[in-house]
Amino acid sequence: MSYLLPLVIGFISAFIGLLAPSMLNMTAARTSIEKGRKAGITFAAGAASVVFIQGFIAVTFAKYLAAHPEVIIKLKTAAVFVLFGLAIFFFIQARKKFKAEGKQKKGNNYLTGFGMSSLNMLAIPFYLAMVTLAESKGWMTIEQPFSIIYVIGAVLGAFSLFSIYASFAEIIAKKAQFIAKNINYILSILFVVLALLTLIKLLV
Repeated sequence: MSYLLPLVIGFISAFIGLLAPSMLNMTAARTSIEKGRKAGITFAAGAASVVFIQGFIAVTFAKYLAAHPEVIIKLKTAAVFVLFGLAIFFFIQARKKFKAEGKQKKGNNYLTGFGMSSLNMLAIPFYLAMVTLAESKGWMTIEQPFSIIYVIGAVLGAFSLFSIYASFAEIIAKKAQFIAKNINYILSILFVVLALLTLIKLLV
């Protein structure tokens, strides 16, 4: 049970943390619609791979990051610019007409997922907070092999969530025009709000 718990905690942390419609899971759905389920799953694998790096950094440097909050501040500062950039991106996407069918876009789906997931600047602080909370509750300890098991759980949770979006893409496709248009506007507003909240926390 001592080995299973960190795995479950990591899985739940990533799954719930990524559950809301976002750039990554909606893109997984779109990729599946445009290129097929296999392509969507490949994208999901690429996006989930980055979670291993992000989670590994969080658990490996947990004590260092806790003792040097200025590093977290720098990450959050970078996140403000990324969030504003994403808000602009989704607003532009919302103005475009989305098509569930059409020409298939070329490109490596794994690398696309990997690259887009790398833009999530808040992932490291998030996994750091989750693993620190888990340790404070006595659910796990930030030591090997428990830390790496937690990270593996996070990767599995992220991959499962992205795969669900890719697998149910056909349901999304039935109302693709409506969902794509509105979700992009919603995400644009969401990222603006997140950017402003992050900025306020940095200034206060």
